[in-house]
Amino acid sequence: MASTHQDVVFEVNAVGWAPSGARTALSLHREDDKARLPAAAVGHAHEPSGRYVLAAGRADEEDGLHQAISPGALKPRVTYRVAGWISVAGGEAAAAKEGGGQQRAADGHPVRISIRVGGDGGRVVDGGAVCAEPGRWAEIKGTFRLSESPRGAAVHVHGAPAGVDVKVMDLRIIATDRKARFSHLKEKTDKVRKRDVVLKFGGLPAGASVRVVQLDNAFPLGSCINGEVIRIPAFVDFFTAHFDWAVFENELKWYWTEPRRGQLSYADADRLLDFCDRAGKPARGHCIFWAVDGDVQQWVKDIGGDRAQLAAAVDARVRGLLGRYAGRFPHYDVNNEMLHGRFFRDRLGDGAAARMFREAARLDPAAALFVNDYNVECGNDPSATPEKYVELIRGLQRGGARVGGVGLQGHVTHPLGEVICDALDKLSAATGLPVWITELDVCEPDDALRADDLEVVLREAFAHQAVEGVVLWGFMKGHMWRPDAALVNQDGTVNDAGQRFLDLRREWTSDARGRIDDDGQFKFKGFHGTYVAQVATATGKMLKAFTVDKGDAALVLDVMDV
Repeated sequence: MASTHQDVVFEVNAVGWAPSGARTALSLHREDDKARLPAAAVGHAHEPSGRYVLAAGRADEEDGLHQAISPGALKPRVTYRVAGWISVAGGEAAAAKEGGGQQRAADGHPVRISIRVGGDGGRVVDGGAVCAEPGRWAEIKGTFRLSESPRGAAVHVHGAPAGVDVKVMDLRIIATDRKARFSHLKEKTDKVRKRDVVLKFGGLPAGASVRVVQLDNAFPLGSCINGEVIRIPAFVDFFTAHFDWAVFENELKWYWTEPRRGQLSYADADRLLDFCDRAGKPARGHCIFWAVDGDVQQWVKDIGGDRAQLAAAVDARVRGLLGRYAGRFPHYDVNNEMLHGRFFRDRLGDGAAARMFREAARLDPAAALFVNDYNVECGNDPSATPEKYVELIRGLQRGGARVGGVGLQGHVTHPLGEVICDALDKLSAATGLPVWITELDVCEPDDALRADDLEVVLREAFAHQAVEGVVLWGFMKGHMWRPDAALVNQDGTVNDAGQRFLDLRREWTSDARGRIDDDGQFKFKGFHGTYVAQVATATGKMLKAFTVDKGDAALVLDVMDV
């Protein structure tokens, strides 16, 4: 990965820490076994020193260690990353008390980094979290941003259960350099999304004027829609002009189509699908099931204790939905958010999710069947690491599931490009599956900062070879699940974030002009997608459509043979 200039505002190996908690004791150590040292931190060449501080005797989850940050070091409106390595030791007694015994201790514990600003009684800012395991070092990949200069600030490491010793190595806070990262991504994008093209114009004179215009980019950008927004003219105008795909916010979910047992209605989904058909926009099928208990409708919960009844209801749901819409949705999110919920697996067994995939594949063989979850790309959720997502996917595949894609929801705040790229790299290398950002929204009250954050995610996605599309979770103020994430105001005007989105769309659309050379050719490098070439000669203008698809070698096309 390209190195970038970064301003380190806080850096410690092992000295300077103070204990948090009356019983916590700190001691300094060195990791002498080089084989146990972690790799360099994501996004920069910082090698681990091997020196670490051990916090032992912790009596509470909030106990651990802390250290002040130099006054004035943290600036407002700057995105900071938190980097370093965490490990744990002991904790078997605590794990056994929780009912997990030795196995639970071996699986690791969540350790959190907090930035406490404003002195005692001030605000606590999340600086990231990891699932730390005994005998291994886990990398912290947190981010944060402050809206104003703090009176004082300190770093706190805490979160593991009482009785678990926490180890901290080389904790750093770094001001990110987005300009340098974007420069690297533009070079990467040219390799991943563009191709050299040679247009051959047989019979036309050298010097004839040529213009090549891209009509559509092969990389789709989409948006969430619902029954309310498709009746708002300003929403419809922006959606149809600037988005390629759609996803229904709620109208295809089981709790919407069958809120009471046996009372099925697909009318709302049908209306949205008709809207997409008229607009010429494919739609993702979101979702067949939802794994999180809180998002399962009450009647399904009521029969959850009867395995036979629940299994019958699940089978009826798959048959009803895919029997009705087979061939209409190119994608389905099969059992949403399995990293965060186990409703069906806990009641029907671990093979329940794989069975959902198998039945969906049987009923709609052409559809790509996705897993879909949140926080995997953020590096701040111990329940949703790329490694755990890979483990989930492989478990489904062992059960006969035809997993066709990996969904990263992308409900992000203060996104960090290097961390997103690291997650994409790990998922791509381990699964070989296409990735979609399925529900992108970037929450930030300041429109200008929101524009910057949105650009971080879109550039990382567009530059990565595994990502095949991005779908926003809405774009109009007052009509989005998360506040402070809009691109368009309620009156239809475009804010800073929306303008950044449009600027990127234009940047990723090729428009080449020139003249036919002495060999009867016109050469350019263009983004993958559909094009039209216009040639002007003394006798008039001629048009020819063509497509630039992926490929390493130059694409040579006989465009016109006159």
